[in-house]
Amino acid sequence: MPESHKQSQPILNSVAAHLYVRDFKASTDFFTTKLGFAIDFIYGEPPFYGQVSRDNAKLALRYMDESFFAEDIRQREGLLSASITVASADEIKQLFLSYQSAGAPLAQSLRTEPWQAKTFVVKDPDGNLILFAGPAN
Repeated sequence: MPESHKQSQPILNSVAAHLYVRDFKASTDFFTTKLGFAIDFIYGEPPFYGQVSRDNAKLALRYMDESFFAEDIRQREGLLSASITVASADEIKQLFLSYQSAGAPLAQSLRTEPWQAKTFVVKDPDGNLILFAGPAN
């Protein structure tokens, strides 16, 4: 096919992980006050769906009135609900220290992984595990 007739491929611009929550207000408060996210939108009366973001990281929050996982499976198996990356080793350390001082519950402290990344995991009020990662150097 001639170059002029080729169609360009769609470009994916962003991704939003979906977190299931039991207390919508407590969740939005946690992400805004402890983790520095802003509320993009909240939908429903009472609210049952919304999105929070910080820079290019987006998290969709969906209210669920019952547990859809066995209570301890996420913690026991280390099931991540979202992974968020930063660009540098300094940024991941700074982010970890700011979340630690804000009192965000840590499921895993800052550590260097064998694949040369620095990671830590925050646990939200509903047990969702959110990994934050950056380069080790």
